[in-house]
Amino acid sequence: MDVMAWVSKHVFFPLWELKDGSRRAHYLRELSASQWFEPAVQRDMQWKRLCVVVEYAIKHCPYYQRRFAELGVSEKLHSWDEFYQFPILSKLDIRRHGNGIRSDRFQLRELVETKTGGSTGVALQVFYDEHCQEMRNAASMRSDLWAGWDIGMMVAAVWGNPPLDMTVKEKLRRWLLNRMIFLDTMNINEGAVRDFISRWRQVKPQVIFGHAHSIYILATYLRRFGFRDIRPRGIVTTSMMLLASERHVIEEVFQCPVTNRYGCEEVGLIASECEAHHGLHINAEHVIVEFLKEDGSTASPGEEGSVVVTDLINFAMPLIRYRVEDMGVPSDRRCPCGRGLPLMERVVGRQADFLKRVDGSLVAGVSLVERTLTGIPGIEQMQLVQEELETVCVKVVMDRGFNDESETRLRHELQQVFGVGTTIKIEYVSSLDQTSSGKYRFAICHV
Repeated sequence: MDVMAWVSKHVFFPLWELKDGSRRAHYLRELSASQWFEPAVQRDMQWKRLCVVVEYAIKHCPYYQRRFAELGVSEKLHSWDEFYQFPILSKLDIRRHGNGIRSDRFQLRELVETKTGGSTGVALQVFYDEHCQEMRNAASMRSDLWAGWDIGMMVAAVWGNPPLDMTVKEKLRRWLLNRMIFLDTMNINEGAVRDFISRWRQVKPQVIFGHAHSIYILATYLRRFGFRDIRPRGIVTTSMMLLASERHVIEEVFQCPVTNRYGCEEVGLIASECEAHHGLHINAEHVIVEFLKEDGSTASPGEEGSVVVTDLINFAMPLIRYRVEDMGVPSDRRCPCGRGLPLMERVVGRQADFLKRVDGSLVAGVSLVERTLTGIPGIEQMQLVQEELETVCVKVVMDRGFNDESETRLRHELQQVFGVGTTIKIEYVSSLDQTSSGKYRFAICHV
């Protein structure tokens, strides 16, 4: 038994919540109960919260006042069908009209600001209030509980730009409450990994949390080193696509199932796997998720669609029918875990990660990378970059099994996909480029 974990959970966490006036524990208890509500009850709760958000946005957000007035929408929402006729909110809309989307009931000094990295080409500035932040934290805590985490546990975070504890309060919080060691994904190399494992053996974390591909890279180092004593009880992957081939390597190396999580900076947690790993449970108490085809109609279960999210808890800057610019697959299945939260099958990838053929048709970059990684031996990592329509650059990190035949098969595979009008350039690199936050992208299209 980890005595420090017990003290952190039962003494320091409640005291810190009391000192800060936080209600995270209260929200976590509510979510822990509501996850078991039947789907019809979940849907009814969503409707009631949606009506409140829409009425509030029309009263207090100039952007929505103007847009809905143009559509002849009253302050009251009458049906789901009426809601589905609301205009889609794009990233460009937020960028151009952010001040008008923000509520007039809040002063800027009262709000928490978040910025997206702009990896899809549009950097965004989004605001939310502290109440919303605590509810989002509680939702993340609930999904972490599904993965085997508990309050007070030591966590190993594989993350870019880890926070630096500058003040005494921050250092105390790290030691007593947010017990965590970091592997900085901006600097993953043999020395950094060995140092990370040395610290692991000293403090014995029980959960790994971090970027999906970065955890995969850590797993490949451990496999190379022959380390077999790193055995967490839970692994949470987030922030980017988890490929099936990479999940297999991670679970094989750590001898622990992976819990995949999906969210974004703008709305927080969207969906997460539970311990049954039967799809991703949508965070239905906080968000409504739609999957739309190109013509705007709703994607059927099992069919790919553009992810559109409505935030039900952010009154500082309501995002109503916001196109995240990800592609996902809805589900009509019921998870064997018994939770009433709806499922989505999987996240397919970002719309910005779709590459283009010369004839204008699209190629799902992430799916192509995954198929290539599993079909051609000797490729440890791969990234597709398209700067111009007629050329695709393939960045390859080689494994021991890579040879001339591997390159021939890789070039043939990609040529078959893109056609003879596209030039395939293969570049061998020691590591893949990262975003400013330490994430990786499997496919990048600037066309």
